[in-house]
Amino acid sequence: MTETLTLQCEKREGSGKGPARAMRRDGWIPAIVYGGSEPPLKVALFQRQIKRELEMNPRFFSSIVELDIKGGKERVLPREAQLHPVSDMPLHLDFIRVAQGATVTVEVPVHFLNEETCPGLKRGGVLNIVRREIELVCPIENIPGQIEVDLAGIEIGDSVHISQVSLPADVTPTITDRDFTICAVVGRGPQEEEETEDEAAEVEPGEVPRAGEEEEDEED
Repeated sequence: MTETLTLQCEKREGSGKGPARAMRRDGWIPAIVYGGSEPPLKVALFQRQIKRELEMNPRFFSSIVELDIKGGKERVLPREAQLHPVSDMPLHLDFIRVAQGATVTVEVPVHFLNEETCPGLKRGGVLNIVRREIELVCPIENIPGQIEVDLAGIEIGDSVHISQVSLPADVTPTITDRDFTICAVVGRGPQEEEETEDEAAEVEPGEVPRAGEEEEDEED
């Protein structure tokens, strides 16, 4: 079932860079609602709430949003977010109105199951993710929150294609001319295997090797 997210907002009258900057200084961001038979609606939302949703909610752009506006409510779908090029702070949002029974095109995140028991990964293979999101055509009442890909039984050299994934009723991928790949479990190259063998040879008797250590990136 499609999740509904409620966002508090207010109608706005001004437009242009000046009013938008003033709005952001006060902790709001401009947004616009379009589509349907109604004229476009200009609103303002809490910047902090939108930033949290964009950072913490991977399903934001596939969630039905109810805009709680003084004097009424709008049922919409997020379509695009404009972000600051340095801080990633949201600057503007676009929403499209949705009606009961409508069909929409959305990108839905992929979630991988049973990585810890995947035989190919346990044998030292690497999960090569081809698509982290898949574009789907969905009834507005039946947008999946995520697409689940089960890695149980996947060996090195195996691929998972869209035909192997169970989708909800009346939900179809936008790509229909081929059985596209979502992910594959691949073997490591000879050089990586030799490095692993060399590291194992350097382990002193009784010492437990630590696998997969990586240096932390330095933050600016």
